[in-house]
Amino acid sequence: MYQPLADLLRPQTLDEIYGQEHILGEGGILRRLVASGNIPNMIFYGPSGTGKTTVANIIAKQTNRTLYQLNATTASTADIKNIVSQLDTFMAPNGVLLYLDEIQSFNKKQQQSLLEYIENGKITLIASTTENPYFYVFNAILSRSTVFEFKQITAAAALQAVKRAVEYLEQRNNVTAKAETGTLEYIAGACGGDLRKAMNAVEVLFSASVITDNTISLTLEDAKTVTQKSALRADRDGDNYYDLLSALQKSIRGSDPDAAVHYLARLLEAGQLQSACRRLMVVAAEDVGLAYPMIIPIVNACVDIALKIGMPEARIPLGDAAVLMATSPKSNTGHIALDMALDDVRKGKGGDFPRHLQNMHADTYTQEREQGYQYPHDYPNRWVKQQYLPDSLVGTHYYSYGDNKLEQAAKQYWDAIKGDK
Repeated sequence: MYQPLADLLRPQTLDEIYGQEHILGEGGILRRLVASGNIPNMIFYGPSGTGKTTVANIIAKQTNRTLYQLNATTASTADIKNIVSQLDTFMAPNGVLLYLDEIQSFNKKQQQSLLEYIENGKITLIASTTENPYFYVFNAILSRSTVFEFKQITAAAALQAVKRAVEYLEQRNNVTAKAETGTLEYIAGACGGDLRKAMNAVEVLFSASVITDNTISLTLEDAKTVTQKSALRADRDGDNYYDLLSALQKSIRGSDPDAAVHYLARLLEAGQLQSACRRLMVVAAEDVGLAYPMIIPIVNACVDIALKIGMPEARIPLGDAAVLMATSPKSNTGHIALDMALDDVRKGKGGDFPRHLQNMHADTYTQEREQGYQYPHDYPNRWVKQQYLPDSLVGTHYYSYGDNKLEQAAKQYWDAIKGDK
């Protein structure tokens, strides 16, 4: 029966795990827990193909526990009851280790059905999720579990796994593999930290290659074909999608054009053109803002062009927009001022408008200015001192000038006219 290469080469000990040195390296806390044999309820959080299932299997083996595996996307409460029925029998003399994959797919009632058994220790739960458990796992489970984050596998670590896979297939097929320069490195990088994808790519390359004189040629072109977009993780329902948007905005805010175009490229390659456009427009107003107000219509024009022409040409105006914003001066003073005002409004602060700001009323149906309003255009420099805020907020300041050239020029202008220092 066919068995995928990723399963054939699944590590059997913690020493064979690639990556995760922060928890499984020498002295790592998870390694120490496994060595002690005292396994708490745990939640493994991280991307696919980073070793979560493998580590659960190794823990079961090293602690002589019966391992049951369920996937929450297809399992039901009845499956849990079936496992519970085997407690304290010869089938599970030392208790049960339950590996529950994709726990975020269980609803609250299903997750609560586990509580009684994980509290008394008859079931040790190892749940895994690719989503942030603090958002997707109910507090009752979280409070009884220890969360371990599995990091995305680096390209360097993935390359070790790829080379091991090539060596294994060479021995199994009694052939010599000649890889074109950069081929194995490309697979390691393109797998996006998912070792399962890397193993699959190597297996497909071997299967599709022609054996000549007991030699198989692994070409870069073939590697690119079998790994198309495999590194891209930007599902709108997942953390990675929001992480990408966040990384794009924070890179532009941090004035790093290289990082900005990197994360923009990842979004575009993942087919998230509209999301990238929306985020770029937000950045224009939120992070560049009043330091360079013309950035808003400029970015809006770039986005408009991108949406009209579509990919791949859409990358051109969007790249211009990202680099221009990353290299522009920054200011968030405008929206911060509004946020402060919104906070006061939501607290009920304000009260009536000053009488002279109100629209004309029947009791003074002549001219607005007869309500006491002073028309600024009638005064020097088109400014006259008068009250605009409600009485209860007089003296409140929401806006503070930013330290960029444009806002400082405006400050100097109004300081001179208003007589402020």
